[in-house]
Amino acid sequence: MFQWLAGARRRNRRSVVDALYAQIVAAARRPRFYSDWQAPDTPLGRFEMLSVHMFLFLHRLRGAEGAARAVAQDVTDQFFHDVDHSLREMGIGDLGVPKRIKKLARMFYGRLAAYGEAVDARDEAALAEALRRNIRPETAEWNEAADLAHYILKAHDALNGLDEEALLTGRLSFAPVEGDDESD
Repeated sequence: MFQWLAGARRRNRRSVVDALYAQIVAAARRPRFYSDWQAPDTPLGRFEMLSVHMFLFLHRLRGAEGAARAVAQDVTDQFFHDVDHSLREMGIGDLGVPKRIKKLARMFYGRLAAYGEAVDARDEAALAEALRRNIRPETAEWNEAADLAHYILKAHDALNGLDEEALLTGRLSFAPVEGDDESD
């Protein structure tokens, strides 16, 4: 009987993780990011936008304990599993995937630190510069980075408005993107 209960808890947590990750991916795929705000609509550009939304989720749960911490880890694991799958779909072989995953993980965790400092300081200009450096490094100026930085601060506030129980039932609420027909 206890095995059945443990299995039910694992299945429930898996469904919560799947729901949270699906919402993160949906938020990262909003058309406005790519059309109006000029995030590159490339595999790396999509990785960057997914990283932004993973950052927002993980930043909300930083310092969490217990079930929330476990869910945050499971969502992170799902993210890297998804990155691994995407690399393989792009034709990268078994020997090249671990090296690329390691590089993308360094990039991801570097972004978490840079974005986190700017968000904690509520420094929209520093956040916009970090976004430009990471998402559009080839351009000296990316004016739309200010729009994205503004959105990130609003999304951060929206996520902080959610209680942990809502997150543990699989509900996220990112800020709306003005002028975008997509909703979370």
